[in-house]
Amino acid sequence: MKKFLREFLPEIIFVVVFITVWFTVIQTYEVFQTSMEPNFHEGQRVVVNKAAYWGWIGKPKRGDVIVLKAPEGASGDYIKRVIGLHGDTVEIIKGTLFINGIEIDEPYVTRSFSYSYGKITVPKNYYFVLGDNRDVSNDSHRWGPLAGKDIIGKVFVIYWPPQSWGWVPNYHLDRQLAAAN
Repeated sequence: MKKFLREFLPEIIFVVVFITVWFTVIQTYEVFQTSMEPNFHEGQRVVVNKAAYWGWIGKPKRGDVIVLKAPEGASGDYIKRVIGLHGDTVEIIKGTLFINGIEIDEPYVTRSFSYSYGKITVPKNYYFVLGDNRDVSNDSHRWGPLAGKDIIGKVFVIYWPPQSWGWVPNYHLDRQLAAAN
């Protein structure tokens, strides 16, 4: 028995630690809505990095796709795209997004949408998030900015169905803002 423990105990401990860390840092999520079409479809499954925004590791960036806790009164989790950071002024005029007064080109939005959303400054520790399929998305244009504490993590891989497998593309909206200044 001692020989068995000496030989296999380190491997058993490694596996237990690995599995614990894995489930603390990684989560899978199934897309249940059409609010992110055409980039994410109902039934797709994605991997979420829950550690991506832990303290010193990093903060959400404009363009990141995240999974978040549904706002009060709704159930489940949502998948959305970060549009505005705290301190940003966000405005939508007849389907055109403006951040800090600069018109933003959004290549991930392929369907036109027509609503307007009055100018708002995103408060500290909050984010403005939108779905890519804007007209049907339940997002910040309906319930306001999202508290940072309600972000579960960053979506980084699509793993199901197999023909959709791949890394989630990054759209760096910060580059557009920097180029305009």
